[in-house]
Amino acid sequence: MTGKSFQSDVHHGDSEPPRPTGLLDVLSVAAVVLDANGRIVFWTPQAEELFGYTAEEALGKYAARVLIHPEHLQAVVSLFAEVLQTGRSWAGAFPIRHKDGSSRLMEFRTMRLLDDLGDVYALGIAADHTLLQRVETDLSLCERLISQSPIGLALLDHDLRYLLVNPALERIDGIPAEDHVGRHLRETLPFPDVDTVESALRQVLTTGTPLLDQYHVGRPPADPDHEHAWSLSFYRLEDPGGRVLGAATSVVDVTERHRAAAEADRARRRLALVAEASTRVGTTLEVEQTARELAEIAAPELADVVAVDLLDSALACRRTRRADSGPELFRSLALKAAHPTVALNAADPPGDLFAYEGDRLVTLCVHTGRPVLVRHVGDRDLPRIARDAEATTLLARAGVHSYLAVPLIAHGEVLGALDLKRTRNPLPFDEDDVVLAGELASRAAVAIDNARWFQSVRNTALTLQRSLLPDHPPHHTGLEVASRYQPAQATSEVGGDWYDVIPLEDDKTALVVGDVMGNGIDAAATMGRLRTATCAYADLDLAPGSVLQHLDKITCDLEHYIVTCLYAVYDPHTRQCRIANAGHMPPALAGSGRAPTLLDLPPGAPLGVGGVPFRTTTVDLGPGDLLVLYTDGLVETRLHSIDDRLNVLLGFLDEPHRPLEETCDLLLYGLRHPDDHDDVALLVARAQ
Repeated sequence: MTGKSFQSDVHHGDSEPPRPTGLLDVLSVAAVVLDANGRIVFWTPQAEELFGYTAEEALGKYAARVLIHPEHLQAVVSLFAEVLQTGRSWAGAFPIRHKDGSSRLMEFRTMRLLDDLGDVYALGIAADHTLLQRVETDLSLCERLISQSPIGLALLDHDLRYLLVNPALERIDGIPAEDHVGRHLRETLPFPDVDTVESALRQVLTTGTPLLDQYHVGRPPADPDHEHAWSLSFYRLEDPGGRVLGAATSVVDVTERHRAAAEADRARRRLALVAEASTRVGTTLEVEQTARELAEIAAPELADVVAVDLLDSALACRRTRRADSGPELFRSLALKAAHPTVALNAADPPGDLFAYEGDRLVTLCVHTGRPVLVRHVGDRDLPRIARDAEATTLLARAGVHSYLAVPLIAHGEVLGALDLKRTRNPLPFDEDDVVLAGELASRAAVAIDNARWFQSVRNTALTLQRSLLPDHPPHHTGLEVASRYQPAQATSEVGGDWYDVIPLEDDKTALVVGDVMGNGIDAAATMGRLRTATCAYADLDLAPGSVLQHLDKITCDLEHYIVTCLYAVYDPHTRQCRIANAGHMPPALAGSGRAPTLLDLPPGAPLGVGGVPFRTTTVDLGPGDLLVLYTDGLVETRLHSIDDRLNVLLGFLDEPHRPLEETCDLLLYGLRHPDDHDDVALLVARAQ
């Protein structure tokens, strides 16, 4: 190499210079070789960029004279001689003279070279000191950020295998860094949707467009029993020349935020469920319907299998002192499952009566009046939940893993229990579920309590009323009679409607239909008193108007009661019917050869107004003529005018020769609706 000069001879034709592809290119590291005399014998293009001299201007020149300021010349010569003599390298920053005359601080690495002939050379590698410091700072910052960042970071190659992970990612997924490197991404991710993650990363590698804040949920190996959440972002890594190096992922543990959001959502759903229960549970005064509404609201939001069981004594409105132990008699009122399950076969069918021993959990619940929670149901728990051994086997097959029984308490009395089981829902019942179930049970218990007492009072009033109504009438001369009484279907009490058929002297028959305004036991009792009085006055063979006059006086003595009444007396020998009306609906008359019609009677005032006379009207009844007496509950509705309803009634009487029992059923089923809020008394008579 002695006496020879070299320069870089890399050519790129007429194309643009290549883009930087590595750190050395970014730093524009220059290489310069000096011979033993200090002359420049090798000059790279980067040296030209760094020092300003072309190869033609630099090669063969003494480096000290070209690049060194005079005041530094002696120090540089001594340093150069020491490197060549000792072979020790030197590194440091040193000011050089640029071609433009300016002084620039450069970072140098200087070392001795030997060729195959034993000649000695000095190699100097140089870079701009300011640029190098900036790069070193950036690298140090990046290293610190990666190693100390709370965000998990990973570098992946084109095949999505790990090249590097930081300590934060180790903590997040519980896998040491050395166990990551070389492994495929899907081998470490705890996500069930790992295919989606891989697809997203490959898309980023292809397009270069980052994907940010991708939400994923899974169970990491370090904590397999709990669900965690992470926010993932994906980036493509490129060198300065644009060559794709791989992909980077950042992983932020957002488990706390995920759990807080989940809890907030759960709280919203619980509040919505309670609000829904307030409108859906207790819509009627029927115990069974209220229990069904409670079961339907609890499944599937709260449990997979729901049963509502009432103590038989509570259902019968018998207040008994609860025992602290011993068996209890329950009646199943409602059963609901969120999905098909054999657990239904282990439950008691609605309507059935069954006894549970004192060691059963539902019995413990009603004895203590406190919830019974079994978070994780084991083999020892199932026999205390199930009715018998067969039911225990069915519950095990159904996968019952969590159980909760909550007492139904109203006004301090335990009515029964709300029984909850989870099979498909993987989460066990917790204290929040206990609070929610207790809230639902409390609301439902009040509604059930109201319904059972209403039904008890209603049944008592209905029993009283039916006992006061006449039995099936015996045969009456010249008159065929049929009757019906139907209590209200959707009211809060039994009404005071009644009818009567009273045999009189000389083969005459009195027909009576009345309606006590009001409801309940008081109305039924008032009806009984008026019916008794009517029978007494009928025996006196008074005119219908006179009978009503006497009943009016009796009614005036009754507090706050108004009564409507029709009183008719039929004489089969004269074929005449004498009728008086006290504010009641007009009777209907139908016969062969003429259209059914409403009798035009003086309406009169209701009984109890007092001081109003009642007129008697005489109507001829031919053989086969049909006379229909009824209370307003048969024709009045909230949606139709009374005239329209009366026309419908007359339409059902177009066949006066139809059997009377059939006529009664036709009128009831044709005119009544399940939601009607009034009871009905119906009396149909046919002249013979």
